[in-house]
Amino acid sequence: MSTSPVVIEVTRGPVVESRHEGAAAIVKPDGTVVESWGDIDARILPRSANKPIQAMAFVESGAVEKFGLGDEHIALACASHNGEKRHVETVRAWLNRVGLSEADLECGTHPPRLPATLEALIRENAQPTPAFNNCSGKHSGFLSTAVAYGEPTRGYIKYDHPVQRRLRAVMTDLCGSNADDFAYGTDGCGIPTLATPLKLLARAMANMAEPSRLSNRHAEAAGRIRKAMNAEPFMVAGTGRFCTRVNGALPGVVQVKTGAEAVFCGMLPTLGLGIALKMWDGAGRASEVAMATLLAHLGVLPAERREELLHPPVKNVVGLLVGELRPARSWLG
Repeated sequence: MSTSPVVIEVTRGPVVESRHEGAAAIVKPDGTVVESWGDIDARILPRSANKPIQAMAFVESGAVEKFGLGDEHIALACASHNGEKRHVETVRAWLNRVGLSEADLECGTHPPRLPATLEALIRENAQPTPAFNNCSGKHSGFLSTAVAYGEPTRGYIKYDHPVQRRLRAVMTDLCGSNADDFAYGTDGCGIPTLATPLKLLARAMANMAEPSRLSNRHAEAAGRIRKAMNAEPFMVAGTGRFCTRVNGALPGVVQVKTGAEAVFCGMLPTLGLGIALKMWDGAGRASEVAMATLLAHLGVLPAERREELLHPPVKNVVGLLVGELRPARSWLG
């Protein structure tokens, strides 16, 4: 195991202008650390990177069958989406099937992050609604779970609500440590985010990738979530996004999910491994290159994808190529 950190460089011309440092762990389902860099015992807030884990309780509740849902809804439950038309319309139709509406979402509202979608709203003189929130799919999954179990929907984001208690129970089973003992903060969409040792987050992803150690119920749900993320990659993120590109390109091989403040997780079912990484400065641009580097290091990133993902360009405002992001030689050589 390496104590040297993950390092991603940003160049401008021949000069390294910025350096992003972080930690990463590649772990087996039994908790064996295969490789690591930096402080993997550090407790990090997973933010949205653990949405596939949070979707487990939704799939296990029977809500998918009860309300006639499909892969697009499971993928959307794992999503940090762009708020594009298909995302928003699917959330609205989904809530209608459950007998609810956007008014029941407790995630709040923010403008869509894709400029073209925001511009379309402005042209229509329309306002964003909670369905545009990048977490609205996850919250629709929470609401569907509560309805499936006959629980109150109001307050489903609170730490002691049955919806959130189930998430901690799933996390306990997957990471091998009692998630009720984890400190927690409040995520951007209002739910608790659990302070999880990085290596345990990677272990949880490994158990989703290769769930033979889990109960049949957990194993089936993990398989359905992995399948949905590959089958409906657009729903996981959206146009041009790293998660959509990778999940769409590597069906059955890789499922990745980003989170705020430069957290990234990955499931590698063909290798039976999980990945978790965190860039300490919160730079999402660096976390994408770091995840791509680890996928290439493990031999699952196709050669034709490596240049675009390992060396994304830095362009100025007129579109001139002025530099790139890249893994530092000091990290993996």
